[in-house]
Parts: sequence; C-alpha cells; structure tokens
Amino acid sequence: MTTIVLLSRDTVLLGQLQKAFAEHAPALKVALADAPEAAEAEVAACWYPPAGSLGRLPRLRLVHSVAAGVDHLSTDPSAPLVPVCRVVDPDHRRGMTEYVRWAVLHYHRDFDRVNAQQRQNLWLRHPQRPASQFKVGVMGLGSLGSAIAADLASAGYDVRGWSRSARQLPGVACSHGDSSFNQFLDRLDLLINLLPLTEATHGILCQKTFSKLAPGAAIVNGGRGQHVLIDDLQQALTSGQLRGAVLDVFEHEPLPAEHPLWQMPGVVVTPHMASAAAHDCIVRQVADNTRRLLAGEALNNLVDPSQGY
Repeated sequence: MTTIVLLSRDTVLLGQLQKAFAEHAPALKVALADAPEAAEAEVAACWYPPAGSLGRLPRLRLVHSVAAGVDHLSTDPSAPLVPVCRVVDPDHRRGMTEYVRWAVLHYHRDFDRVNAQQRQNLWLRHPQRPASQFKVGVMGLGSLGSAIAADLASAGYDVRGWSRSARQLPGVACSHGDSSFNQFLDRLDLLINLLPLTEATHGILCQKTFSKLAPGAAIVNGGRGQHVLIDDLQQALTSGQLRGAVLDVFEHEPLPAEHPLWQMPGVVVTPHMASAAAHDCIVRQVADNTRRLLAGEALNNLVDPSQGY
C-alpha cells in the first residue's frame, strides 16, 4: 500500500484531509509527519510544510500542493529535487469570482464607509455612482483573473486587465508588459491582484504602485502575501492615498495574532478563504497523480520550475 504523508502547520486542515483521504481514497495509507510510517512515503501532500519536513523523507518522489499555488512550499527549503504538482479545482474560479465581486461592491457601494459610520452612530448616505464610473483593474489574467475581469465587465464596471503576456477579453481593456503598467494603473478606483508570485512580482503592491491609483483607491490581494510591502501599505492608508485593503493571503499563515495587519485601520483580513479546493477534489487529484507516478505516466498539473506555477 502506497503511503502519502500530509505536511502542514495547520493542524485543523491536517485532520480534515485525513478524514477526506479515508473517505475518498481508502486504498492509500495516509500518515502525519510524526508517524513512523511517514518515512515510507513516496508522496507528500503539502500546505505550508514545516521547515525540514520534506528533507526527512528518504523515499520521496513527488511533492503535491493541496492548493492551486505552490509558493507556500518555500517554507521548507529542505525539499529534494522531485516533481511538484498542484491542485486545479474546476470550482475554484467560481469561489474566487464571488469573493472579488463582494470586495468590489464593498468599495463601490461604500460599505466600508458605512461600517465605520455605524461604530460612530452616524447616519450618512454617500452619493451612489453607476458601475460604469468605477474603474477596476485586474493584475493577472490567467484562468482566475480572466474569469473575474469578464464577470466584472458583464456587471457594467469599467475594467482593465494587465498581464505579462498579451491577452484579449471581451469588454476588458487589456494591456501587457512593463511598458504599459503605469498606464494600466492610472487613476484606478480599485486594484485587484491575482498575479503568481515570482521574482518580478514580489512586492508589486508598493508605494510606487499605489501612487498611480486614484486618490482614495482600494486594493484587493488574492495573490500571495509577499506581493504586498506592509510598510508601504500602512503609509498609503495613513496618508489617504488608499482608503482600504482587502487581504486574503499573507506571508505567514495563519496570520500571527500579534501582526499589525489585524488592527490596521482600513484593512479587512480574511483567512485565505477567497477560494479553496474542495477536500474531495484534493484527494482525488493527489490520488490520481500518485497512481500515475507509480505507473510511470505523465503527471497532471505539473509545475514548471522556471515559471513557479
């Protein structure tokens, strides 16, 4: 019986995945890192694996992210050079689209300001403007970003999209490459980040970027925590350059209780919940790639190391 080891700092998730594997892939032996049988594992299913955990697996042949992203694997630099795969949930786009649609409405309809007013017992209506007058930019036009940009355009928003390579989407003003970045940002009311984390995109949500947006703009980060320079964000919020930020991803997760983002005025913290693969989907894809690995077949959703996704 093939052994899969589950590696994560999230103990709740570990318990949930154990239960899901038992239900949907009972033929596989599943172990946690501290179990003796973990040393037999040829596959590691991971979400922020503890440092050194992958390096202690002498028979490891495949590292499998339990999410669409793989940058969280960098928490364990001991990983050997083996193939890395990720999970692609067909419902992932729907969940992310719903989350971003809520975040856009949060600022377009001034719910952030109304929430602040309630704490002051203040009754004040804000002028309502049509979606066509609310400029939204989407950074990253992959599977998720394209779906979100198209959804917002169909709702009547003035939508721009930016990506590293050229894309065309109906109703979306698309641009690409470094030369068009400032023009893409120019006076946006809301900036949505869905870029993959690479050397080029690390820290892209910074003062230089914020300064190009409309005064009092907002940002939504559904990419990765390392896309945001926290000090720059705080400065932009304090100065009024930004009115707010919805953040769903963080460099260290769970977000430590003492982290300043919890109490930073204007920041909405959500616990990496924008969209997550269903547990049965994770199990089925990890199990299928385990079968493919053992049979010498091509792996699904294999990560290109040169791209990082």
